[in-house]
Amino acid sequence: MKKIFLLSLIAIMLMTSSCEKFLTHDDPVNVVDETWWKTEANATGALGSVYAGLPGGSSGRQLMFLSALSDEAVARQDSRGAYEAYAKGLQNSSWGVALSLWQDDYKDIRRACRFLENVDNCYMDSTLKDRYKYEARAMRAYYHMEMMMFFGGIPIVTTSLSPGNSNTRRNTEKEVYDFIISELTACAPHLPDVYNNNEAWRISSGVCWSLICKLAMFYREYETARMAARKVIDQNVYALYRSNNAKVNSFAELFTYAGELNKERIFFRDGGCGTAWRTFAPYGVGGQTVVSPTMLVVNNFETLQGKTLTELGADSAAIYQKDPLFKNNRDPRLAAAVLVPGQIYEKDTLRPFAAEGSDRIGVLNSTATGFWVRKYLDPKDRNAASPSLDYMIIRYAELLLYYAEALVELGDWQNPDIIRYLNDIRTRAGMPVVDVSRYNTADKLRELIRRERMSELAFEGARFYDIRRWGILSKVMNGQVYGAVDPATGNPVPVEVRSCNEKRDFRYPIPLNEMLANPNMEQNPFY
Repeated sequence: MKKIFLLSLIAIMLMTSSCEKFLTHDDPVNVVDETWWKTEANATGALGSVYAGLPGGSSGRQLMFLSALSDEAVARQDSRGAYEAYAKGLQNSSWGVALSLWQDDYKDIRRACRFLENVDNCYMDSTLKDRYKYEARAMRAYYHMEMMMFFGGIPIVTTSLSPGNSNTRRNTEKEVYDFIISELTACAPHLPDVYNNNEAWRISSGVCWSLICKLAMFYREYETARMAARKVIDQNVYALYRSNNAKVNSFAELFTYAGELNKERIFFRDGGCGTAWRTFAPYGVGGQTVVSPTMLVVNNFETLQGKTLTELGADSAAIYQKDPLFKNNRDPRLAAAVLVPGQIYEKDTLRPFAAEGSDRIGVLNSTATGFWVRKYLDPKDRNAASPSLDYMIIRYAELLLYYAEALVELGDWQNPDIIRYLNDIRTRAGMPVVDVSRYNTADKLRELIRRERMSELAFEGARFYDIRRWGILSKVMNGQVYGAVDPATGNPVPVEVRSCNEKRDFRYPIPLNEMLANPNMEQNPFY
């Protein structure tokens, strides 16, 4: 009893002390910089907060949702972002997707700046500290790059701005481009080529060169892109994933837990597709379908003989439109990327045109087109308590396609590397090698590379940038969008009518919140 009384007395005293502290301090949990930035653990934690802003595929900034702002897919459920409004040309400066992106990226930029301003106060190994600094600088450049590719010229921020000096002006696109290229180029030689598996998510020299390649391709700086891609290739660090299981398709396995640890991933978000089942899976198997593929992306895939549907003739094309997986004679990447009507998935026959059932078009949480995204769906996540599938922001196949395209655009279309890497990508998926008797000019190779990008990178967000840098935004984002063929009519189901003003919709609007808070901020044209 005495012990119990003594313990109770101590507890009361501690509670009283805590309450007194709370009442006599304005912010009792506040930790100032002078007392926090002390150890290696502090530095590691702070740098981790910079990485925390990386986008995922089906979470965070949802890079896979960019497919719905291209001709690959449509999106529903405004609770995940009003992507449908943008596709219909109804977005304005109050569009929530743009605001979230703006706020997230500048928060991450500020974290990187604060890290660089304070890390020297930490007692830690100097070599590790230097590497951490280059990681922070490279990540800061990445966030600037992400914003510029959506908004155009943005304020370059290299210090943690206070409220009193936050009314910054937009830098020109060239200034931002030069800043990003300069930062990534400076950081690359000081970062490791590879990390161990526990730290493979960190930014490496290969990530820096890959980001330079992607940015340069967007701005049609093809020589810079070629150089950067070649740097990555020559590192001999990355390779296309090929399964050890001869019975499975390597491409399909790449987007599952079985293929998660691979040398193809260059830059990835740990757990970035953990919510895939609640984003893409059919409702009938316990999923939710927010993003649905279009007929156009399905029709892009060749047959197993390497023929496009238009090359087959109208009758054969109609057969494949009605039954996309007819006799299993399509590019295996189609079955790996898309679920189609009539297919059995997880013991559920998908019936989007049935009179009743949870998978039919129009039902809440079901498909909007009659198709479903299969990429990054793993049945292990169906009943998983904590799904954690990683998302690849950049993978080696994308880099090789950039490299091949850059060579063509530089006039070096006869370079044997083009066919070599296209064949590597195609044969990995189970497709035949390139028919060089047909693809024997710059124009034909350009056509092939563009089709390969859509087949290989479907729903990974790449198409959003491709249709802008190729100058086909207005062509593909205006008019009627179609889904799967309705067996009752024999025609593709109309899904939505899109409207695109390329001069406006090439860029996101600067958020209204920023316009109101910053008198020096200028809006993008036509918003």
